Amino acid sequence: MEKEGSGFDMLYDRLLSSGRPAPVPEEGPDWVKVTIKRRIMKPEVIQLITQADARYQLAQRERITLAALAQSEGMTARELATLLDIAHTDELASWFGRLLKVDLVQSTGRTQATRYFVDPVLLRDSGIKLPTTLKRIEPHRLQELVREDLRRYPQSKIGEISNRIGPEVNRSQLKRSLADLVKLGVVLMDGVRNGARYRLATKE
Repeated sequence: MEKEGSGFDMLYDRLLSSGRPAPVPEEGPDWVKVTIKRRIMKPEVIQLITQADARYQLAQRERITLAALAQSEGMTARELATLLDIAHTDELASWFGRLLKVDLVQSTGRTQATRYFVDPVLLRDSGIKLPTTLKRIEPHRLQELVREDLRRYPQSKIGEISNRIGPEVNRSQLKRSLADLVKLGVVLMDGVRNGARYRLATKE
């Protein structure tokens, strides 16, 4: 069985579009093993894909990408590439296809911190319920969260801030938010690199 190609794409399409987890491929020197879970995680995904496909006549890879994102609160390009067993994130353009252009998929953040997620209205109309988390928090809201944390805990390292905010906000998002606040003069950084501590420029 080819690791890449129409057969492998079809497997992802059938599983993800029916609300099942993605297959888990493993490779050996002269063998390929694919684990397929039988349990349907999100049966509502079937309705979402059917509706989107009827309206936009989605390509196979567009269906796979939409279904993968519909089962999550959102993923970075790297996370999506890992799920789809793609070597480089540059290859994802063909998998997104028209999804971003027609707003079936939206994004938040910038560069490596960008997260992709299915249009919330589409999820709601399809009956897909996902827990509310901070994964898709907008940059300005994250900045306010960081400011509130530093009001309570001045002179904090980035790891300490991260532990309090929680793992849903990844390190690169938090690092960018702090850098932006420092650039704006809202937050001061004392020290360098791993030893740096952050505090508000003025008491609020």
